[in-house]
Order: sequence, then C-alpha cells, then structure tokens
Amino acid sequence: MKTTRLLVLGLCAALMPALGSAAGGGASLDEFESTDSKRSLQRGARVFLNYCLGCHTADYHRYSRMATDIGLSDEFVADNMIFTTDKEGDATKVGALMASSMTEDYGEKSFGIVPPNLALTARSRGVDWLYTYMRSFYLDESRPFGANNVVLPQVGMPHVLAHLQGWQTANYEDRDGQEVFTGFEKLTRGELSPDEYDGLIRDLVSFMDYLGDPNRATRHAVGFWVMLFLIIFLVLAIMLKKEYWKDVRH
Repeated sequence: MKTTRLLVLGLCAALMPALGSAAGGGASLDEFESTDSKRSLQRGARVFLNYCLGCHTADYHRYSRMATDIGLSDEFVADNMIFTTDKEGDATKVGALMASSMTEDYGEKSFGIVPPNLALTARSRGVDWLYTYMRSFYLDESRPFGANNVVLPQVGMPHVLAHLQGWQTANYEDRDGQEVFTGFEKLTRGELSPDEYDGLIRDLVSFMDYLGDPNRATRHAVGFWVMLFLIIFLVLAIMLKKEYWKDVRH
C-alpha cells in the first residue's frame, strides 16, 4: 500500500511540469509579485474599468463594494469610474453590479465567443498566467484582430493595450519537430516604457486577484485574532491541567 502511494505521488510530480507547460501554451510563466497596496488596487481598477469592462463583465461584484474595499468614495467612483447606463438609459448607480455594456449576442457575433466573466479569472487561471498573458501579445496579421498570444495561441481577443505597450513579434525555433518560443522582438514603441507597462499590468492583475477573493484581507485579519485566541486558550488549558493534576499521586 505504501509503495503504491509513493508511485502515485511520483507520477503526479513528474506530470506537473508538463501540465504547467500545457497551461501556458508552450511559454513559461513569469512569477507575479503583488504589492497588495490600495494604491495599486486603485490603479488596477482604473485600467480594468477603462479597458476590460467594455467587453467583459465582472457582475459578481458591485461598484460600491469595490469602492469600500480599495479606499475610494462612492462619489469618486460614480463620477470617474462608471461608464455604463441602465436599461432606461440613466447612468449606472454605484450600488449596481459591475456589468459590461456589451450584450452576450453582440459579443458572440463580434468575437466568435461570448467574452468571459473576469471576476474569477485570477482564481481559475492563476495570477502568474494573467501577468504573463497580458504581456505576451504579438503582431500576427493572420488573426482577425491582428494579434496573437504565446500563452494562449489563436486567441480571439484584440490587444487593447497595444498603444501603451507597443507592438512586438514572437520568435520561434524548431526543436525536434516542435516550435518552441524563444523570445520577443520589439517593433514599435508604446506610450509606456517596458518597466512602466509591466507595472501597469501588475496593478491590473492585483485588482483582478482582489476580484477573485475580495474577502481575503478581512479573512487574514480575522485569522490573526483567531490564532492569538487559540494560543492564549492553549496556555490557559495547560495551566488548568497542571492545577487539576498537581495533587494526583501515582
């Protein structure tokens, strides 16, 4: 029985690199490092609401909850970060869900598939995947929108941040009959430097990571006090045990 368990664990360990490579479309994933600061989340929210929410949706969340969590006022969010209207044509209220203005039918006709809900993408794909994906678009005139991605080949999404990053090409080489990605080559400069663009994507992924688990900060804070209580209770329980048993003779 023990031998069988060791063989299963060994097989799983051997498959992990292959699964990771498959998830990344043949490209290795860069490690994402989050600052977890409210300023970073605020900058990420600005990018998300300006560039992502036009096609995608994140309607598991409300604008008002987001404002409270990342340190913004409802008035600021309503005036500067909401660009949609309700069914009556009035400006979307700050208490509304973070829904896209694009209908599912229009999205499917435009992109061939309904743009996915991004609320849980950081949890389903992982932050390393998101961070690498958003920096791995390259020029490919054979694609409908002129862009492809080394992390998700044949992607149907246009490179909406191309004016910020600039355009690049992807280099591949043949290794034993298989095309292997070897790096990017810059074609045009964007409005941001490479470091500035990486910082922008880091803020965006931090915000999407928050969307996937908005209660994490509260859970961690409560967890600290729970652990402190358990430690104090353990000390008291040990002292009580000693007090009860000190006069017991064996």
